[in-house]
Amino acid sequence: MSAISARSGVDARSRAKLRTVTLFLLPALVLYLLFVLFPVVQAAHYSVFKWNGLEPLDNFVGLKNYETAFNSDAFKTAVSNNLLIIVLSLAIQIPFSLSLALLLNRRFPGRAAFRLIFFVPYVLSEAITGVVFTLLLQPHALVDGSLQAAGLGGLVQHWLADTGIVMITMFVIITWKYFGFHMILLLAGLQGIPRELEEAALIDGAGRWQAFRYITLPLLGPTLRVSVFLSMIGSLQLFDMVWVMTGGGPLNASNTMAISMFKAGIKNQQMGYGSALAVIIFLFALVLALAYQRFVLRRDVEGALTVFNG
Repeated sequence: MSAISARSGVDARSRAKLRTVTLFLLPALVLYLLFVLFPVVQAAHYSVFKWNGLEPLDNFVGLKNYETAFNSDAFKTAVSNNLLIIVLSLAIQIPFSLSLALLLNRRFPGRAAFRLIFFVPYVLSEAITGVVFTLLLQPHALVDGSLQAAGLGGLVQHWLADTGIVMITMFVIITWKYFGFHMILLLAGLQGIPRELEEAALIDGAGRWQAFRYITLPLLGPTLRVSVFLSMIGSLQLFDMVWVMTGGGPLNASNTMAISMFKAGIKNQQMGYGSALAVIIFLFALVLALAYQRFVLRRDVEGALTVFNG
């Protein structure tokens, strides 16, 4: 009888715990369904119609909007631009942020001030950043004037009007805007690594590069992988700053997938086609996130679960 009572008590506590967890999760789940899943399903529904957003939704075209997207030179350029930003971010922005994090992880006078200065660009809104750099990069403005004053007038370019360099210009500005975020993230990871490990390696005869390569870098791996993931997803969603500075021009040279979606759905009132582009962007991000989770982040999650279960 006592065993049955004990079992009933355990079941009652389990049900009470389940109700508590459900009540805490329910508001977030409702918001997620309303503002994430429902819009995705709605966009997928609209994407199979030719619709301007005003007339009745009755002109069914099937997958024609998707066919139009993948046959569009402008959208192909947009995809290549997003991929270019991803590659450059991984090759330049993340290593640069890691180098600064390593530097600022050491003790020296003014370290806190440097951290603040490098993080400030991330605090600025993308719209403000776009307006400021648009003014700075105007012909004969501050950037051109500074180059000419330094005797580097031959480097002056039409920074935002040359189809050959506009995306490189945009990448430099994007790096200036976001390197502080990755720097702080990596700096937090570095501060979680005990200094005694590196000091022990140095005492045992390892050089600083060897200590970094075989001790610091592996221990920083989880933070670095999260930083890379955020950089890739952010590159796929690039919109605000590019729209403010170039509007996707000149001649679609700085077009991104998000700008293509905005132009089609809002400016040209092709809501069906714009919804198809939105679904394509969503699928790009979803496939990338799932693949990254499966092949890169999986061991971090498994390690966390192992520690928890232990």
